[in-house]
Amino acid sequence: QVQLVESGGGLVQPGGSLRLSCEASGSIFSINTMGWYRQAPGKQRELVATITNSDRTNYADSVKGRFTISRDNAKNTVYLQMTTLKPEDTAVYYCYCNADRTRYIRGDYWGQGTQVTVSS
Repeated sequence: QVQLVESGGGLVQPGGSLRLSCEASGSIFSINTMGWYRQAPGKQRELVATITNSDRTNYADSVKGRFTISRDNAKNTVYLQMTTLKPEDTAVYYCYCNADRTRYIRGDYWGQGTQVTVSS
């Protein structure tokens, strides 16, 4: 199996910054796309940002220019630098990866989630 462990969530004031980290471990042959999704109370889970193994990135319109996704392939880790945070960014943030456990077994994996609260 592949395990994803997030860290870095918390409470921050509007306009502040946070950095989320997520490390993948377990039976990994290679990691393809990694990313972050979020789910606010009463809403569906939505894409925040993704990054491929060739560093191609994709962002939700609501976070473009404020959030930056990056990855360290040597550490199997993906990061989300969040700046100019707004109350509407409040949500549980989930780490995601698409990984090959062997040459022939590929799957989607999720972390447990980390709470981000933006409030004064």
